[in-house]
Amino acid sequence: MARAAPRTLTVLNIEDITPNMRRLTLGGTDMQTLPAQQESAYLKFIFPDTQNHQVAKRSYTIINQRPTEIDVDFVLHETTDNGVEGPALTWVKNVKVGDDILVAGPGPTKLVSPDADWYLLVGDMTALPAITANLAQMPQDATGHAVIEVLSEQDIQNLTKPKNIEIHWIIVPHASADKAPLLDKVKSLTWPAGLPEVWAACEFNSMRAL
Repeated sequence: MARAAPRTLTVLNIEDITPNMRRLTLGGTDMQTLPAQQESAYLKFIFPDTQNHQVAKRSYTIINQRPTEIDVDFVLHETTDNGVEGPALTWVKNVKVGDDILVAGPGPTKLVSPDADWYLLVGDMTALPAITANLAQMPQDATGHAVIEVLSEQDIQNLTKPKNIEIHWIIVPHASADKAPLLDKVKSLTWPAGLPEVWAACEFNSMRAL
């Protein structure tokens, strides 16, 4: 089956929900072709890369979806391996209401199973939108833990979640290859009885440690 052509979406609203997380509300006529109930699925954004005279593609999670618009959160600290600000971050920092962006997808949704005995969600700040979408879609009687690494206390969010899911915020201003704060916190948790559903996404060193 041929892939669908990229859609053009328009920026309808810009909100800095924390110092390092920007939420864009996107809409436009091409929203009519976006399937419903895509929270937690990713869209591949196609950014102009003027420095290299090409385009750059980056995946971002749909965090909320309404009939004519979606919300997508972007971390405002991402850079390339050599410390240079990449085309995605440049676009997100300078975007204005009314700007258009090409997106491909969506990819598959990444929701946890509703039938698990309990849940363990682990991720850094780039995974926070997907964790947020999962928490909002969980059964209300769900139990478990969400361990989330953010850059500062100001980046802690008030997330919609089942009352028996405990959120543990880990403040890590600077990542270190020889430290694994997410793993340390996970190892310290008291695990409920039964079989868990585990969802984890973070940078390579943390994922390897987990």
